[in-house]
Amino acid sequence: MFESIKKWYAMGLWSAAQVRQAVIKGVITEAQYKEITGEA
Repeated sequence: MFESIKKWYAMGLWSAAQVRQAVIKGVITEAQYKEITGEA
């Protein structure tokens, strides 16, 4: 799922807030969030 979310974020289909929700739901890790968005 990480690769899909990373691609969707890069394409502008997902916002940082949506990626954050994936962390909250346990779909990706905090480290993966940082890798995708560049934000801590």
